[in-house]
Amino acid sequence: MGPLAGKNALTNKFLPESRISVSSRQRGRNGNFFVTRDVNVNTPRMPSAEDAATVDVMIGEHARLLSSQLQAMSEALFPPTSQKTLRRFTSGEAARLMGISDSTLRKMTLAGEGPQPDLTHSGRRLYTLSQINEIRALLAASARGRDAREFVPHRSGQEHLQVIAVTNFKGGSGKTTTSAHLAQYLALQGYRVLAVDLDPQASLSALLGVLPETDVGANQTLYAAIRYDEERRPLHEVVRKTYFDGLDLVPGNLELMEFEHMSPRALARGAHGDGSVFYLRIAEALGDVAERYDVVVIDCPPQLGYLTLSGLCAATSMTITIHPQMLDLASMSQFLLMTHDLLSVVREAGGRLQYDFIRYLVTRYEAQDGPQTKVVAFLRNLFGDHVLTNPMVKSTAISDAGLTKQTLYEIGRENMTRSTYDRAMEALDGVNGEIESLIKQAWGRVG
Repeated sequence: MGPLAGKNALTNKFLPESRISVSSRQRGRNGNFFVTRDVNVNTPRMPSAEDAATVDVMIGEHARLLSSQLQAMSEALFPPTSQKTLRRFTSGEAARLMGISDSTLRKMTLAGEGPQPDLTHSGRRLYTLSQINEIRALLAASARGRDAREFVPHRSGQEHLQVIAVTNFKGGSGKTTTSAHLAQYLALQGYRVLAVDLDPQASLSALLGVLPETDVGANQTLYAAIRYDEERRPLHEVVRKTYFDGLDLVPGNLELMEFEHMSPRALARGAHGDGSVFYLRIAEALGDVAERYDVVVIDCPPQLGYLTLSGLCAATSMTITIHPQMLDLASMSQFLLMTHDLLSVVREAGGRLQYDFIRYLVTRYEAQDGPQTKVVAFLRNLFGDHVLTNPMVKSTAISDAGLTKQTLYEIGRENMTRSTYDRAMEALDGVNGEIESLIKQAWGRVG
């Protein structure tokens, strides 16, 4: 059967009907999906007014309906036996990531130095990210006149672990998308990165190949390392490797809500199990794995609860995502006021709140939208350098990648309109490169 015709075909395939046919797909050489088998999925019957006597029954039916369809879609795109993998990089892409010329990389290959790339029928050389990191180590060991950290930018003993909390009070501001792309960008640059999904909705986990409903069991989220009872586990037992070399994950799911329920009980009892008060628990958990990583990226929940407060107290910096609309600005104002009040209480109770930087990131920005440009100008006038210079533009490239639970860093340029891809990638690299520069400044690195 021929390849599917882009996003519309994929979307229409999954339009809800009383009975739908979901097709399992596999990626072809050009990155498109091909149909390999059809599976009928029965849609649960919607309850009638007589059936749904109470709100909880109706909500439960809706939840099961949505969950079953999402699971069917997921199995169609990524069959249960498959594992998410990262694409390979061309020699030009690999050379740019390592900061060397393509000719230098070619000479190393011909001389048999480092891992050997795969060759396509047309003679193109393709490298995995793991191979790129191996070559980085070789370059760092034989650096001539260059700082070895240009190739392997790991922090030294004097440089503290960077913990970046990505947060906002309002959902839909691009918080999870920002977290995923930032974590992957830093891993592509050679940093050792830990992504922490603090949101019970677990969208970050899903983007990184871990389905919260099926792949994450009891006591396998961050809650395992911050809980108040005897089932508490060290964080290193919860951390998972991902398909992205250099990027590990602490997954999330609804179990994280237990921390919101148990923290007030522990405060009321004056008991904290084998640890300390709630706002120190994430910081203490991260201490178990701190030596393994350079940067931790925390995707915070879109509300100010015990989880978010503990995450903010563990952070060394904060990125606040903001969609440039007046309603979103009003919501962020409330978020900042509430954060101030709550963190003031934490500070008075002995919590340490010293950030290397706080930055506002404009997301889903449309430069041709007059009202949005006015809102952005308003933000820059108010907060000055605290607003990142680079906004994250609204792009169909990112939303298209999201259809298959992928990020733009995982999608090859050949799989979509190149001008759209290039524009979105330029914005992403601009935003993430700016945050990387702030990390280096916090470490005292020059240049």
